[in-house]
Amino acid sequence: MNEIDLSRVDLNLLVTFEVLMDTGSVTAAAEKLGRTQSAVSHALARLRQQLGDPLMVKVGGRMVASPFARQLIDDVRPILRGIRRVISPVRPFDPATSDRVFRIAIPTITRLIAAVSMRVTTEAPNVRIEWLPPHHDVYAELSEGLIDLAHLGGAPRLPDGLDEHVTASFSWVTFARQDHPAIDNWGVDAWRRYPHLMVNVTRSMQNPIAETERRDEGGRQIGAMIADSAGVASILARSDFLGTFPTILLAWDMETHGLCAMKPPVALDPALIRFFWSARLANDPGGMWIRSIVIDLYESLQAEAEARLAPDRLIAAHPT
Repeated sequence: MNEIDLSRVDLNLLVTFEVLMDTGSVTAAAEKLGRTQSAVSHALARLRQQLGDPLMVKVGGRMVASPFARQLIDDVRPILRGIRRVISPVRPFDPATSDRVFRIAIPTITRLIAAVSMRVTTEAPNVRIEWLPPHHDVYAELSEGLIDLAHLGGAPRLPDGLDEHVTASFSWVTFARQDHPAIDNWGVDAWRRYPHLMVNVTRSMQNPIAETERRDEGGRQIGAMIADSAGVASILARSDFLGTFPTILLAWDMETHGLCAMKPPVALDPALIRFFWSARLANDPGGMWIRSIVIDLYESLQAEAEARLAPDRLIAAHPT
């Protein structure tokens, strides 16, 4: 396909394309757009010519998308969402009446997601949150306004155009099933002997503990590496894995899954924990509202988790 001359592309063609993909019908798309069927068909024909692909063809009374169209719509939707947000007139944000969709990129901290969801449902019953896993494009999508808020550990330099809120550092705690053989003789030898479960939230941002370990004599044996923290408690409960994680991740799951908490037998540096968002949208009333809820609840839950798993409540390493 030849390179497209963007100066000749009418944005309305993409709007029509999105509605056609949603409805699968020229008639339904025309009704939704308030245009004639002829105008919608003409717009589809122009877009076909521009892109060199049939995009949608009529099969059995319904418009069926081509493989290219199915791929294209995944790219078109966030672009149109971003444009709508940028050009929408500024208006007061009323949680009680808003039907806005907020997109939050965050590791799966179940207690936080549940608490935020309950709070939002109470204050804004029509607001919806899309919880996304952090990924390597998170900074770019924040800058473009496609993600409202992100949360990650580690200390990579933030790109220009992002604001941040730094929270208090958490404590590292090592978790294992209650009858794990490491518990009876917990220390550096056990830390080294048994395999560890590790979570890497993105391909480009390593778990914050990794850098510390490269400088520490107590390097772990990584037995498994997973991309999401949602199943950590279940995996630890059914294996010989050890898992060293922030208190907030597992403080409320220990009893349910039969886990115990141990003080890591090696020195681990505190991790920089922060939330960040687009500086361009920092004063957006809706963004300010959702940020205050998420950050306030996170900091409250983190403080509660730290109290639950205070150092004097952890299994300490045996003297060597």
